Amino acid sequence: MSTRYRFAPSPTGYLHVGNARLALINWLSAKKDGGEMILRLDDTDEDRSTEAYAAAIQEDLKWLGLDWSELKKQSERSEAYRRAFETLKAAGRLYPCYETGEELDYKRKRRLARKLPPVYDRAALELTEADKAKLEAEGRKPHWRFKLDQVVIRWEDMVRGSVEVDGASMSDPVLIRSDGRPLYHMPSVVDDIDFAITHVIRGEDHVSNTALHIQIFEALGASVPTFGHIPLLMGPDGGPLSKREGSQSLRELRANGIEAMAVDSLLARLGTSENVEICHSLEEIVAGFDIHHFSRAAAKFDPAELANLNAKLLHQLDWAEVKDRLAIPGADETFWNAVRGNLTKLDDAKDWWQVVRGPMTPVVENADFLRAAAEQLPDGEITPESWKAWTTAVKETTGAKGKALFMPLRLALTGRPHGPEMNNLLPLIGRENILARLTGRAG
Repeated sequence: MSTRYRFAPSPTGYLHVGNARLALINWLSAKKDGGEMILRLDDTDEDRSTEAYAAAIQEDLKWLGLDWSELKKQSERSEAYRRAFETLKAAGRLYPCYETGEELDYKRKRRLARKLPPVYDRAALELTEADKAKLEAEGRKPHWRFKLDQVVIRWEDMVRGSVEVDGASMSDPVLIRSDGRPLYHMPSVVDDIDFAITHVIRGEDHVSNTALHIQIFEALGASVPTFGHIPLLMGPDGGPLSKREGSQSLRELRANGIEAMAVDSLLARLGTSENVEICHSLEEIVAGFDIHHFSRAAAKFDPAELANLNAKLLHQLDWAEVKDRLAIPGADETFWNAVRGNLTKLDDAKDWWQVVRGPMTPVVENADFLRAAAEQLPDGEITPESWKAWTTAVKETTGAKGKALFMPLRLALTGRPHGPEMNNLLPLIGRENILARLTGRAG
C-alpha cells in the first residue's frame, strides 16, 4: 500500500520555522517512500481560524517548494465527526459529564493537595439517568469524555524508538464540548482514518496525545498509523517557537531576503547528527534524507546560522538559477558572477548594479592621487586584466603600494571600502564612469 503522510496546521496564525520543519519532514518522508502528503487544515476553532491564514499557509508551503496531493478542511467534515461520536457512544466509550470548569479546577487542586495525580476521577460514570435529567433540567449541557482503557499503551516510534504510556496516568479526554463542537482528538483520528493516513509525524508535545489516539483508532475499528515524534525546535532565546506574529514566521524570513532553499537545507538537517549542507533542489535533500537520523534532543534555530547559510547559497547560485528573479534590466551573467560572492540576500545585487552603472558619488580622499591614477588608465577596452596593468602603472608613477594604492581607487570607483574583486568590477563600470569618478564627479 502506498504511504500517505499529512501536515495538519491550524490556520490561526502564520507558519513559523518550527511548523515548516514538520511540513518539510513529512513531505521528505513521503517522497523518500514514494508516497504522498496531504494538507489538512485543522480549522474547527471558529474564533481564531481565518481564510487569510489558510491562504497564507498554502502560500508559504509553495514558497518552500512543497506540494500536496489533496487539501482537506476539518470545518467541512462535521458529519463524519457526528458519525464517529455515535459509534463511540454506542460502544460505551463516550460518557457525558456535567462538571463546570470551576468544579473541575477545584477537583484538580484537591487531588494535588493530597499528592495525587490531577486526573479526572470519573465521577460522571456514577450518575444515574435521574441524576443526568436533574442536571440537564438545571440548564447544564454535558461534555463527552472518552473512556480510556487503563492499560499500558505501546508503539514503535520512528524517532523515539519503543514508547510506553500508562493509560491509568491520564485523564479521560474530552472529545466533545458542551456546545457540541468536537475538540482536537476525535477529528484528528477520524480524518487520519478516512484519508487513509499511514504515517503521522508531529512534534514531541503530542506523545501523550498519541497514546490516547491509539485507543480511539482501535475503538473505531481502524488500523493504527506509524507514528514519529520530532523534538521541538527552540528559538534563539532557548524557548519554544510560537505562532506569535513575527516569531520567525516564513513570511518574515521571505521579506528579509532569505532563500527558500536555505530554509529547506537547514531544517532538513537541524536536529540530526549530520552536518547542514547547502542543497540547490529538494531532490538533493530527498536523496540524503533519513528520519531515523533525528536526535531525541531539542534543536535550536539560530537566525544567524540561517543568514550565513543563505549567503553561502547565493554565492553558489548560477546565473540560470537567478536570472528570472533578479529583476535588474540589463544585468547579465558577467555581472552576476562578479557580485554574487558579496551578497547576503538577492536584493543586494541591486545595490551593486547601482554601483557599477551609477550614478554614484565617489569618495575622494586624495584628489591629486586620483588625477594621477586617471592618467595611467590603460587605453583600449577595459577588461579584467586592466586592473592589474593599471594598478602597476599607478604604483610606479606615485610610489603608493598596498592599502595606500588600492583603497583610494576602490573608494573612488565604488564608494565602499569592501566588495567584489575590482578586476571584475572595472569592466562593468566602464571607462567613462571610471574617469568621472576619479575626478570626483558622479558617474
